Amino acid sequence: MDSQDQSLFQEFVKDIKPLKQDTVTFSIKHKRNLQLQRQQKKEIREKEDTLFYFSDEYEPLLDETGSRYLRAGEDHYQLKRLRRGDFVPDLFLDLHGLTREEAKQELAALLLACEKEHLACACVMTGYGSFTLKNQIPRWLVQHPKVIAFHQAPKEWGGDAALLVLIDVGEEVLF
Repeated sequence: MDSQDQSLFQEFVKDIKPLKQDTVTFSIKHKRNLQLQRQQKKEIREKEDTLFYFSDEYEPLLDETGSRYLRAGEDHYQLKRLRRGDFVPDLFLDLHGLTREEAKQELAALLLACEKEHLACACVMTGYGSFTLKNQIPRWLVQHPKVIAFHQAPKEWGGDAALLVLIDVGEEVLF
C-alpha cells in the first residue's frame, strides 16, 4: 500500500470509534446456555426413553415367581450362572422407600449407566415392603431391549429381595 492509499484510508476511518466487546462474558454466558440446553435435552430424552421402555400396562409371560427371565435366543447357561452368583454386580440400585415413578426413573438411569460404562451386571434391590416394586420391576425389565436376563439374587447380593440383571453392552460376556 503506498502513502497516498494509506492517507486516504486514514482520512476515511478517522471518525470511526473502535468497538469494545466483552468476549469473555459473552463466551461464558454462551457456554452456560449451551450446557443448559444439552442438559435439558438429555433429561427429556431419558424421560421419554423411560416412558417408552417401561409401560405399566404390559403383562409379560414370566414364571410363577416373576424372579427370572431370559431374552429369546439367549443361552440358558447365562441364567444358570446368574442364579449361582457367577456374575459380580458392577452397580447396585437400592429402591427402598422410592415411589413407583421414582423407581422407574432410577431403573432407567441404571440401565443407561450400565450401557454407557459397559457394565454387564447390576443388582437391583427391591426389598419386601408391600411387594409393589418387587412385582413391578421384573415387568419393566423385560421391556428393555438391553436386558438379556435377570434372576433372583444369591444371598450375598440380597437374596429374594434383589435381582441380578445381565445387560447387553455390545460385547460378548466372558466372565
